[in-house]
Amino acid sequence: MTAHTAPRAVAVYGAAGHTARFVLAELKRRGLAAVAVGRNAATLPTGVPARVAAVDDPAALDAAFAGCAVVINCAGPFLDTAVPVVEAALRAGAHYLDVSAEQASAMDVFERFDAPARAAGVAVIPAAGFYGGLADLLATSLLGRDGAAEELVVAVALDRWWPTAGTRITGERNTVPRLVVRDGRLAPLPLPAARSTWTFGAPHGEQPVVELTFSEVVTISRHLRVRGLRAHLTQSSLDEIRDASTPPPAATDALGRSPQRFEMVVQARTGERVTRAIARGQDIYAVSAPLVVQAAQRLMAPAFAGTGALALGQAVDAADFLQALAPTHLELA
Repeated sequence: MTAHTAPRAVAVYGAAGHTARFVLAELKRRGLAAVAVGRNAATLPTGVPARVAAVDDPAALDAAFAGCAVVINCAGPFLDTAVPVVEAALRAGAHYLDVSAEQASAMDVFERFDAPARAAGVAVIPAAGFYGGLADLLATSLLGRDGAAEELVVAVALDRWWPTAGTRITGERNTVPRLVVRDGRLAPLPLPAARSTWTFGAPHGEQPVVELTFSEVVTISRHLRVRGLRAHLTQSSLDEIRDASTPPPAATDALGRSPQRFEMVVQARTGERVTRAIARGQDIYAVSAPLVVQAAQRLMAPAFAGTGALALGQAVDAADFLQALAPTHLELA
């Protein structure tokens, strides 16, 4: 049996991309067999079994994912890649994860693939990276897997945002109106976006923030009963990503991470009771790797029995999952 068909292998689609390189490195560190899958053989990484498969070639995707236990999709825009890659993962009998920050893609995966995933006996977990997955884990650690709150606020501070080429392409492709939760239902983000201030911990401190939602609104509202859910991002981060002259991230440590520091706060309110969960760390692209790789490892565990389209906080014990990432990848408060 060849390495790419080993039953415990994890296929990484979009393996030539920035985030995928972190994912492949994390798989190696954890001793998990990997298969690098991408659209161009010349750009795929060396030192790992590689397979070529275009997103519009079902037969090639089937061959690439054959025998794999999990498929991790790192190829955005996910509005274009998620559906064909999920379909191929289901045909292979593999669990599916992606790192999408795109609300419309996450919603489509949840709505389209819950029943097919149950029928296939696998879990399909969209938006399991920084924006969707980490926020969902923090919210779930506060409220419980099926918990409730009157109001939930996600606030993200980045001291810098050096966007990858993939982030820029996704931003141009993703023109779908953003959503919040209002009166217990998904609703359009009010425009113009509200601006305010938020006090983060060091090194960020008090920062101007703008209301801007990502896939966390979709993942959290998938299973947590919240009457209101909004999200804020530091204004300077939005300014940087909108500036065409902002350079891409550059590696400054042995793990290939940029020096970017982040803080994510999830604040829940019910009546007068306010609680917070906070995660801090380095490089939002790099931290998506331990999130999805640890998720893949748990999906492959014999005790895992979840099926259907799930948010990450539904699929795992959120508090335990977060603690397993600390302090190496996350500082929790």
